[in-house]
Amino acid sequence: MTKQVKQDYSLAWVANVAEISQPEWDALAKPLSTPFLEWEWLNNIETSGSATKRTGWQPSHLTVWRNQSLVAAAPLYIKSHSYGEFVFDSQWGDLAYRLGVEYYPKLLGMSPFTPAVGYRFLTAPGEDEDLITEMMVREIDRFCDRNKLSGCNFLFVDPDWREIMERHGYSSWLHHSYIWSNRSFDSFDDYLKMFTSNQRKNIKRERKAVDKARLEMKVFTGEEIPHHLYPLIYRFYNSTCNKFYWGSKYLTRQFFEQLYPNYSHRVVLCAAYTEDDDYNPVGMSFCLRKDEKLYGRYWGCLEEYDALHFEACYYKPIEWAIANRVQTFDPGAGGRHKKRRGFPATANHSLHRFRDRRMSQVLQHYIGEINTMEAEEMEAINNELPFNKHTIEFDI
Repeated sequence: MTKQVKQDYSLAWVANVAEISQPEWDALAKPLSTPFLEWEWLNNIETSGSATKRTGWQPSHLTVWRNQSLVAAAPLYIKSHSYGEFVFDSQWGDLAYRLGVEYYPKLLGMSPFTPAVGYRFLTAPGEDEDLITEMMVREIDRFCDRNKLSGCNFLFVDPDWREIMERHGYSSWLHHSYIWSNRSFDSFDDYLKMFTSNQRKNIKRERKAVDKARLEMKVFTGEEIPHHLYPLIYRFYNSTCNKFYWGSKYLTRQFFEQLYPNYSHRVVLCAAYTEDDDYNPVGMSFCLRKDEKLYGRYWGCLEEYDALHFEACYYKPIEWAIANRVQTFDPGAGGRHKKRRGFPATANHSLHRFRDRRMSQVLQHYIGEINTMEAEEMEAINNELPFNKHTIEFDI
């Protein structure tokens, strides 16, 4: 832990979350709506060998102390590549190459491998957030200079925090996710009323296909999750990565096994069972819940069944979300299948600041035009969704 003192505050860089006690860290993280900045999640990612210097995710977290009390923290990672970020910055890497600038390493703020909105500096209630933010931003600048990092980037940021960071000189880049919203639905059938007649029929057909295969869907949460399912999550995750997403297997088997028991209160599993075996599922999706938000993360199957992917990853979680008064469901990265199944394109932002003056000038000059093009793409996507247009309005 290295410290720099400023007035009544001291700033310290720590090499892993475990250097901070869980109660101190979670006093800052648990009041937030996102579960992905909590100590247990971040520590598991590090101790499982998923986010380490060896994997190109070197933890370098900034903390702020007043006397002996932790009053702010920023989960940060020195990156030697852009894998696992889900914000595709190859154009900035290409610009750096053309200018003769080393783009890597760079400093990154996000919850590793997690394209879910909510990243921000963690700040204790009652503290002067603007003052602490200014101190942290200046220290991050110095850290980038000392370590010859190309700059600092924050991904999937909290919308309110984005406005604060723009005042501190960061440029905002618009992207989109696909997010389901609970419009006070009473049931899944009530939700289906949003769709055109043809798409309602398609969704019903897909759900019936799972029934015809004689698969039973079960949802497990928290303490009711059978212990033996945790190692199976990795098996399904590994299978999907090997089939469809070569080079994207970021999490280790140990990560999933370590979810039990300390993080199981956040876990929601949608598992598919055959008539012959009610112990080992043939397919499963792995979700997380915090308060009124549900997040879909990973899925996999050992045998191919028609429409099981849609049932496990979209329909069953939505049905469960409606029954449990969940207000939003972020099913994870990608949009190919989500657009037709009730997930409108919804804005998210990243924040960027480059050390090189020329890169900064290009970023500031073109980012407005880039964001306008992205907003137009989102509008086009949502105009083509198979919804009854008179019943739906989208916030972009």
